[in-house]
Amino acid sequence: MTTPVRKPTSPTETPARRMPGWAKVLTALLLVLVVLFAGLRLSVVPGLKDLFGAETQDRSGPALLKSVQDISRYDAASGNFQVVVDLEKDAKFLPDAIRGTRTLYVGAGTVDAFVDLGKVDEEDVRVDDARTSATLRLPHAALGEPALDPDRSYAVSKQRGLLDRLGDLFSDNPNGEQAVQKLAARHIGDAAKDSELKARAESNTTAMLRGLLTSLGFEEVRVTYGA
Repeated sequence: MTTPVRKPTSPTETPARRMPGWAKVLTALLLVLVVLFAGLRLSVVPGLKDLFGAETQDRSGPALLKSVQDISRYDAASGNFQVVVDLEKDAKFLPDAIRGTRTLYVGAGTVDAFVDLGKVDEEDVRVDDARTSATLRLPHAALGEPALDPDRSYAVSKQRGLLDRLGDLFSDNPNGEQAVQKLAARHIGDAAKDSELKARAESNTTAMLRGLLTSLGFEEVRVTYGA
């Protein structure tokens, strides 16, 4: 008579519990925060930033001359300007700590004032028969485009929300300053319009022409400005 073989008993197997969706999102967010704050700490600790820093190499090709333009204007004056730009961008229904930026930027640049001598026609220049007196009628001085000086312009502080910081990690141009640079250039241009830069340019142009024509033998030189 054969005795039936008993199978060894095994402990009851419990099914693996799946992580809820909200837990996965929370874990991913925590990992991002850890990486973010770790990067900030590395930039503060001396010596560690250079350990993971990137090396910059300039492999640009030579600059090519595309065109040449003749300039007939006389740059008679140049103004130096400085402006402090406080640019803030907020998102609706979100606190600044989550979404929003605020940049404090010091913009320094120059604006040139010039007289376009190329617009002077033959009837705008009158010379007497004895060639001792000359009258010139020139167009009013104009202002050039504001030119920011990168060596004297800088960002004082930058405040960014969490989402903006995360966006900079995947952006080709993190911490872009185009907006504040354009705003600084616009304010500098407005300040140049309200200044006496154009009047100074016309005065300097008059002095230059009087000195030039006097050296050529003219005794009386009169310079006027019109539209």
